[in-house]
Amino acid sequence: MSTPTTTGTQSRRSRMPNPLPFLPEMAQVGEGLHRALRNSAIPQATIHLLQLRAGQLLGSTYFTVRETGNLRRIEESEERITAVATWRDATCFTPAERAALELVEAVLTPNPSGERVPDEMYARASAHYDHQAMWSLIMAIAHIGFFTPAALIAKPIPGMPPGQNYTD
Repeated sequence: MSTPTTTGTQSRRSRMPNPLPFLPEMAQVGEGLHRALRNSAIPQATIHLLQLRAGQLLGSTYFTVRETGNLRRIEESEERITAVATWRDATCFTPAERAALELVEAVLTPNPSGERVPDEMYARASAHYDHQAMWSLIMAIAHIGFFTPAALIAKPIPGMPPGQNYTD
């Protein structure tokens, strides 16, 4: 006999406990990345949109739920949130946001036939972002890259705040 699946976050468990008791240095690295994103030269909406797309590409429920929540907190429209998965056909994104979404897809998607970020793609992005903003985009993608192994292996609980998203 099978038991019904529960969808509430309180019944969910992570695979591993909170990493900070084992690797306290992670807090400093993570906080540095968070600080860089808070002080970013690009809009917070752009950061959350590209991180939502990254979560979708990685197949990470944790990232997808987190970034959907972040976008709702900054009052992004449901249309834009749901259209991230099909951003190439959606008409609700600015050219700068499209460039950011294109970059995150290129970085996270293997390209067996060539360079992931060719000069033409970089030129499209740099037409919308100066050097400071480009580094902010790179750090937004790096932020996801840093936390990807934890999200996919340790499986923190989606929808729970940091520090409460692991079961001990």
